[in-house]
Amino acid sequence: MVRGATLYSPVLRELEQVEATLDSLKRADSPRLSQMMEHVLSGGGKRVRPAIALLAGKFGRYEGELLVPLAASIELLHTATLVHDDVIDHAATRRGRPTANSLYDNGATVMLGDYMFAHAAELVARTGNIDVVRLFAHTLMAMAGGELSQDLSAYDYGQTTVEYFQRIGGKTASLFAAAGEGGAIVSEAPQPFRRALRAYGESVGLAFQIMDDILDFTGDEGEMGKPIGSDLLQGTLTLPSLLLMERYPKDNPVRKLFGRRDRARHLAASIELILNSDILDECRSVAADFRDRASRTLAELPRSPARDSLTEIAEYVVERRS
Repeated sequence: MVRGATLYSPVLRELEQVEATLDSLKRADSPRLSQMMEHVLSGGGKRVRPAIALLAGKFGRYEGELLVPLAASIELLHTATLVHDDVIDHAATRRGRPTANSLYDNGATVMLGDYMFAHAAELVARTGNIDVVRLFAHTLMAMAGGELSQDLSAYDYGQTTVEYFQRIGGKTASLFAAAGEGGAIVSEAPQPFRRALRAYGESVGLAFQIMDDILDFTGDEGEMGKPIGSDLLQGTLTLPSLLLMERYPKDNPVRKLFGRRDRARHLAASIELILNSDILDECRSVAADFRDRASRTLAELPRSPARDSLTEIAEYVVERRS
């Protein structure tokens, strides 16, 4: 059953078809591969990205038989990146469930992610639209570039907020943007609508990632499936930690944490400083600014139940708790 039935009501039937498409991918050529696919595709998820793609299709000629493969490819691409992320981060759990790399060896898990990328490409090719195929390729490059930037800058104390926004723009927001633009392209929506839906997706994606970065300090470990402050422990600077360094440029526990000595103590000190300040409120304000920016772009689209749902999705993104 798709989560967020009320939120996604204009496209609920097609979202169920997306789920059925993803379920069909669990039936692979070998029992072991089927077992791996079953594990990584049964972790739930709120399906925000495929819902955006389907809702964007409402602003042109809506053809579910083309939009459903696009929406499924976007969700599969997202899931494949998580599989690779968990290998890179040596993560044991995700949202309270064992990761694929904790159940299988890293080599097999990397190949599983590659297998999912290939399936995502095949799904997007079903649209028969070269512009969408090109968008898929550019999006995959942007996401990989964002991940590379994050990995290559791990434990680099000299990062800036400008670099942070560039990184999350590629790593996270590019897929949200592709969902909005891709749905509009497949439905042959007018160019102004395509631009508005891409801008909407990008702003929602930025807000989504900032909220993820906040939840890394405030979320419930059971729900999030990872320890509090895990990004810092992995050497990743997010908006809260960047603001902390701006406030305390000299005597900063993040710098000491990145020095790789007594990490547990310096991590605890960093978390305490962030939680006992207004830094997270400032981050929420930034996320809310992106939400408002997304809502303003929707004003360029005709009023409809789909536009209302997109507005509600932008609100949900900054209100979520997991």
